[in-house]
Amino acid sequence: MSAMSRASVMSRTSTMGRVSRMGDLSRMGSPSRPSPPTPPAPPKDRRVLRAALRWTAAVAVFGVLGTGIAYGITAQERTDVPGLSTKSDGRWAYPKLVKPALPAGAALPYAADNPGMIHYADLEQLLLPAPAGSTPDPTLKGDKSRITTDRFLQEFAGDNRVPNMRQDLAQGGLRQIAARGWTMPDGTATRIYLVRFHSSGYQNAFTTLYFSNTGSAPRVLKDIEGESALDDAYISGNGIHVRHDVYVESAPTGPVQVRHAYIAAGDIVALVVQSRKGTAAAVPFHQTTVLQEQLLG
Repeated sequence: MSAMSRASVMSRTSTMGRVSRMGDLSRMGSPSRPSPPTPPAPPKDRRVLRAALRWTAAVAVFGVLGTGIAYGITAQERTDVPGLSTKSDGRWAYPKLVKPALPAGAALPYAADNPGMIHYADLEQLLLPAPAGSTPDPTLKGDKSRITTDRFLQEFAGDNRVPNMRQDLAQGGLRQIAARGWTMPDGTATRIYLVRFHSSGYQNAFTTLYFSNTGSAPRVLKDIEGESALDDAYISGNGIHVRHDVYVESAPTGPVQVRHAYIAAGDIVALVVQSRKGTAAAVPFHQTTVLQEQLLG
């Protein structure tokens, strides 16, 4: 064979080798397909296919079991599931939270087309519902949970800036105030107030003036006889739109210990107050505050 003929054969052989290797590479992502290009597939590839089918079936079974396990945890009492916190940790049984429906065409409070960060949902629907076993506070039973400014300011009965707060609420863009309260069998009393302004700007101005964090509580609430310090144990994960300052009355306290929190969210500032003779437990207060944050966030 001439040198030219041998070069031609070698060129064709090299090209076919490259094409074959490219075909092999294109098939590397599918382990169930036979790697050789010629059928029928060798027995080892049928074993791979059978193994893949067995894994697919196993995944399907585990998916069904996983759904069953998740349903079981949802359906069972917490005390029945090992490894989960039980009722003895002090948490209360709240109803499942549901964000209220918005009026037709209304924007979400933190949407780009809602620069005032306005909550268009009904204010009563943004209040945390009372937990199971609680007794409603009869002083907070207005129509659609609305209350007067004077009723809200009763919480600051011991503070000398109440007259200023009343004037600024009247002239500083206040729209409405809603409240809900209850008492638990152990005597823990809870009151939640939602103060809605015409926009986040009005809310921020009022909150900055009267509720700013200075390391200790900026206002004196009723039943607090000493100082209230920041509650460093409180943790929340509600993101950038909700700000909170959480306080606990420091020892020595009076007959009643008070915990309270301010939650600023768009056009709304919330006040959460929880008190109990002796000691007010941290767990239900933190739980209550986190859930109210979630409804506003």
